Amino acid sequence: MVDTDLSPLAQALGRVPTGLYVVSTSTSDGPIGFVGSFVQQVGFEPPTMCVAVGSGRSHLEAIRASGGFALSLLDKESQGQMSAFFKAPPEGRTQFDALETKATDGGRTVLSNCLAWMDCELTGEHAVGDHVIVFGTVKQAERVREGEPSVHLRSNGLGY
Repeated sequence: MVDTDLSPLAQALGRVPTGLYVVSTSTSDGPIGFVGSFVQQVGFEPPTMCVAVGSGRSHLEAIRASGGFALSLLDKESQGQMSAFFKAPPEGRTQFDALETKATDGGRTVLSNCLAWMDCELTGEHAVGDHVIVFGTVKQAERVREGEPSVHLRSNGLGY
């Protein structure tokens, strides 16, 4: 059913499929992360990924400071883990504390029970509107199990 209250532009953009990822990086207080859907592979050699991060989010500064980011690709079996990233953790805790995780060779935290994960070294960025696209060369990756990635569609392509 089409939401006729939305503009044709918002409706059309909402049909662009995206994956669901937990994007993580390291801080002096521990790992932080957010649910990301603006994620794409943009190069083969070297293998390069990009993530669009809201320009006002603290995660952007943390990615810059740590020199990289990790991606945990979610599937039907693991997408329930997203809920940990929809609210701030209690004081002194991280969003990852109640989740099964592992550390990459680059020191970033990924979900142990995701479909696949990638650890990326920051190689550049580009500001576009209300987001900054960060680019990273994949330094380590693993497909954890067989399966299909979760695909997300928005009803409104002009907002979360």
